[in-house]
Amino acid sequence: MAVFFSLVAGLVFGIGLIASGMADPARVLGFLDLAGAWDPSLAFVMAGAIAIGAIAFGIARGRSTSLLGLQMRIPSARHLDRRLIGGSVLFGVGWGLAGLCPGPALVTVGMGEPKGMLFFAAMLAGMAVFELVERFGRGRRAVRA
Repeated sequence: MAVFFSLVAGLVFGIGLIASGMADPARVLGFLDLAGAWDPSLAFVMAGAIAIGAIAFGIARGRSTSLLGLQMRIPSARHLDRRLIGGSVLFGVGWGLAGLCPGPALVTVGMGEPKGMLFFAAMLAGMAVFELVERFGRGRRAVRA
């Protein structure tokens, strides 16, 4: 049952990304172009998403299980470190260069968009490089100890 509702949630999310324009790289780049022909329409989309997310997290924090009876796993970390800030900067630079982030990229892959497919391939390659760096770093730390 959880898989079914996950599929439905993903479908609704994807339709929302298409309907809101978040899956259109040109529109996203217009939103990010503060010094040029700025398109503020996505700010309303983001504000709505943040408001809904804040309400949902507020409700979720008061529960120990989901409506499907699954354990709630709410992140508890509150500290900022170099890795988080660096990852955020890389995410923002990638978003600004391509006009896509992971969610809309998956939608564009489903739509058969070549730019989305290229972005998705680059995203997978970046994830693989990160995994290799993490494994190499853990191995080096274990040797030093």
